[in-house]
Amino acid sequence: MPDTLVLLHGFGGTHRAWDPVLPELDHERYNPIVPDLRGHGTKAVVRPVSFDGCVADVLAAAPGQFVLCGYSMGGRIAQLVALAAPERVSRLVLVATSAGIEDAAARAARVADDRALADEIEGMSAEAFADRWMAQPIFAGTPPEAAAVWRADLLRSDPRDLAEALRTIGGGAMEPFWDRLGELTMPVTIVAGSRDEKFARWATERYPALISHAEVHVIDGAGHGIPREAPRELAAIIQGAA
Repeated sequence: MPDTLVLLHGFGGTHRAWDPVLPELDHERYNPIVPDLRGHGTKAVVRPVSFDGCVADVLAAAPGQFVLCGYSMGGRIAQLVALAAPERVSRLVLVATSAGIEDAAARAARVADDRALADEIEGMSAEAFADRWMAQPIFAGTPPEAAAVWRADLLRSDPRDLAEALRTIGGGAMEPFWDRLGELTMPVTIVAGSRDEKFARWATERYPALISHAEVHVIDGAGHGIPREAPRELAAIIQGAA
């Protein structure tokens, strides 16, 4: 019987963010469950948009034990799921993500930035939001084909709901939990793109220092948008074939 594989998307995306990856998976080995997170897609209007709510939704969607993979914001939530119910997560795959902003001043600045951006995008059309979000420096160098897939997914959510999500489950809203990563005893795989310098540094330095059994992969030439930029390579890593 195939193992259940739960895939969590990043901010602004939906379950469709995993469309490039799904055909690359061996469906005799894995049965994918690809939920939307609160504030996004089919769960856009579910309230409250909160980390606890997202964790509860993931645990309710998945039967028994499951392999859990999260990208960016979805990776932050995946870690919270694994910490909340470690007996249910048989393997954890974290893609281009972190365990929060530790420095208090930096986190306060991020909260202010997230709130200002949320206020900005709240009144935008979906098209204007997609252009605004994709223009951030972290996404520079996204290949055109990947950018087209990504933009189509960004258009599937209402900017008003995304603004709420940015305020409540954005990077600034999350209490850092690096000090709890040692509690993760299941197999853990960390993935980053070589062009995504900050996240690659966390993947190769910070995570292995705190999770001694972590397996680390840096995908050459990929940026922050790994599921859309390197779906075949990511699928191979998820399946333990890389």
